Amino acid sequence: MKLTFELHTLYFKRPFKIAHGVRTSTPIVLTQLEHEGIIAYGEASMPPYLGESHETVLSFLNKASVLLSKFQHPFEIESILKEVNLIETANTAAKASIDIALHDLNGRLQNQPCWKIFDCDKNKTPYTTYTLGIDEPEIIKQKIVEGSDYKYFKVKLNGENDKAIIENIRNVTDKPIAIDVNQGWRDKYIALEMMEWLANKNVLFVEQPLAKVNWDDARWLYERSPLPLFADESVQRYADIDKVKDCFHGINIKLMKCTGMFEANKMIKRARELNLKILIGCMSETSCAISAAAQLSPLVDYADLDGSLLIKNNLFDGITFTEGKITLNDLPGIGVVKKV
Repeated sequence: MKLTFELHTLYFKRPFKIAHGVRTSTPIVLTQLEHEGIIAYGEASMPPYLGESHETVLSFLNKASVLLSKFQHPFEIESILKEVNLIETANTAAKASIDIALHDLNGRLQNQPCWKIFDCDKNKTPYTTYTLGIDEPEIIKQKIVEGSDYKYFKVKLNGENDKAIIENIRNVTDKPIAIDVNQGWRDKYIALEMMEWLANKNVLFVEQPLAKVNWDDARWLYERSPLPLFADESVQRYADIDKVKDCFHGINIKLMKCTGMFEANKMIKRARELNLKILIGCMSETSCAISAAAQLSPLVDYADLDGSLLIKNNLFDGITFTEGKITLNDLPGIGVVKKV
């Protein structure tokens, strides 16, 4: 088995604003995994808060390439990924890039799409949300127009001007919205007041309203909230799911946090056992990682897989959206074709 690398730094088509008007981009490392002349693709997307960079990912992949050479066949996915996981702690995006490439390779070798290998019904895909970042009112209105083909919007809030943002949106559209607070509400009382105010605003659910380690307040809010609460930062990997079962109604699974498709599938199964709702989400990713996550989308309740729409130089063609509904193709593996 031969592992090769391609390194690309990609930028948001419309970068989100952060503190003091500074704009940010998410670096991406694309991985090629080759076996018997067949090339498969993986991706590591590294938002700064995950603590990974081009340098850390490439260092990890160099170590992984030595390990991969020990295996005779890529069908040994579980064994390979178990050893990859032990190379270093963290490095979840780097691990995800290997996982995605392995699944893509196995699908290509079997001439089967991954959704079929995971025993999914491709007609049962959810609709993705279309993200409205924190921005000026006119920019948000413009984004709503741009996303007019989508059934649901995702709205970013941070505890500043939240009600004004929602009112601005509701002056333009009455489509259902999902709220992503990113730990932005200062305490449980503010969070509850906001949840009660949002309850009649056609809101689907609220993601991570409080700090990820604030378990007591999360449980308090869970017991009182009129809206479903989804854990995002509070859930990284499979081992975290049982921690949130009495604090949230659902979880957000992201390949870049959980190390890829194999563990994401395990998380879906465990969440179902605990009667948790499931959202499959993304970072700012090309169609490579988005298409990988989409292979599992028939197994979940909601999707937030619009990350590739924010990428200016997307290097892949993959899954598409039909009025926002995820449309899986029948191509083998994760269903992507690299652009020339």
